[in-house]
Amino acid sequence: MLALNKKKGDKWILVIVIFLALFGVLMIYSASKYTAEKDLNNKYYYATKQLIGFLVGLVFMIFTSFFDYRKYKKLYIILPIISAVLLVLVFTPVGQESYGAKRWIKIGSLTIQPSEIAKFSFVLFCSVYLGGKPEKATSFLGILPVLSVGGIFCLLIMLEPNMSITVCFGILMLVMIYLGGMKKKFFYIIAIPLLLSVPLLIILEPYRMKRLSAFINPWNSPKGEGYQLIQSLYALGSGGWFGVGLFNSRQKYKFLPFSESDFILSVIGEEFGFVGVILLFTIIFILIIKGLKIASKSRDFYSFLLSSGIVCVFFVQVVVNALVVTGSIPPTGLPLPLISCGNTSLIVFMGAFGVLYNVSKNSDELTIYS
Repeated sequence: MLALNKKKGDKWILVIVIFLALFGVLMIYSASKYTAEKDLNNKYYYATKQLIGFLVGLVFMIFTSFFDYRKYKKLYIILPIISAVLLVLVFTPVGQESYGAKRWIKIGSLTIQPSEIAKFSFVLFCSVYLGGKPEKATSFLGILPVLSVGGIFCLLIMLEPNMSITVCFGILMLVMIYLGGMKKKFFYIIAIPLLLSVPLLIILEPYRMKRLSAFINPWNSPKGEGYQLIQSLYALGSGGWFGVGLFNSRQKYKFLPFSESDFILSVIGEEFGFVGVILLFTIIFILIIKGLKIASKSRDFYSFLLSSGIVCVFFVQVVVNALVVTGSIPPTGLPLPLISCGNTSLIVFMGAFGVLYNVSKNSDELTIYS
C-alpha cells in the first residue's frame, strides 16, 4: 500500500545556519575590537550591530521556516520591482557612499544594501516564471523576461559600482536558465558573451586594472594596491596548522583592512589555523549538500529552482570570498555569507535558509506499507 507523507524537514539546516551566524558574531568581535575601540571608543560596536542583525535574522528565519513557500509565488513580480526601486535609490540623496562606491541606502539609523535583496528576488522570479511552464526556457523569446530582469539588476549594480555582485548575478542568471531547461545552443549564445564581458569591464576601469596588477604580483605595490592581499596571506600563513588562538590575531591591529568583513576568513585562518578553516568549510559544505539534497527531492519544478537558486547564491559567494582571501583571484569586495559583518546580507541569507527548510518540510515522500 502506498501513502503520501509530509516530511518533518531537515532541521540541521537551521542548526548549521544559526551556528555559522553566531560564530560570525564571535569572529567579528575578535577581528574588529581593536579598530572599534580606537575609532569609535567601543570595542563591541561591530559585534553588537551583527548580534542585532542576527536576532532580526533569527525572527525572519523562524517566520520563513513556517510560512508556506508556495505562497511566495504571488510576490514574484512585486519583489523584483521593489528591489529595482531600492537599487535606484542608491543613486539618490539617501544613498550612502563608502570608499568611492554607493552600495547602500541609509534612512535614519537603518542601512540597507539593496543588491543583497535583489539576488533572492531574482531567484524567486526565475523559479516562478520558469517553474510554472518549463517549456519557456526552450526558446530565446521565452527566456527573454529572465534576461531582461537579470540585465536590469546587473546594470544597476554595476553602476554603483559593484563588479563582484554583478559577476555573481551573471553566474546566478546562467545557472537558473540552465536548470530551467534552456537548450544548449541558446545557453552558449548567452553564456559566452557574458563571460567575455568580464575582462572588458576590468579593462574599462583603471582601478580594476590596478587590482588585477596587484593580484598578479602584489609585491610590486606592497603599500598600495597589493597591501591588502599581502596582509591577508600573512594572516593565513602565520596561523599555521592550529592557529594562534581565539582573540590573538595580530593582523587585526589595523594591518589587514576590512578584517571584520570581506577578509574575516583571513582572521579565522590566523586564529584557528589550517585545521580550523577546514573544519569551517566542512560545516559549510554539509550545509550546501543538504540544500542540494532538498532541491533534488523537491515536489515540483518551482521548488526545485527555488532551492537550487538559494544554494547557488550561497555557494558562489563562499567560493569567491575564499578565492579572494587566498589570492587565487583579484580582490572583489564580496563578504563571506552568514559570517562577515553586514546586517542586510545576514538577515536575507537567514531568511532564505528558512525558505529552504520550509521546502524540505513541505516536500512529499512516498512510503510503502505492507
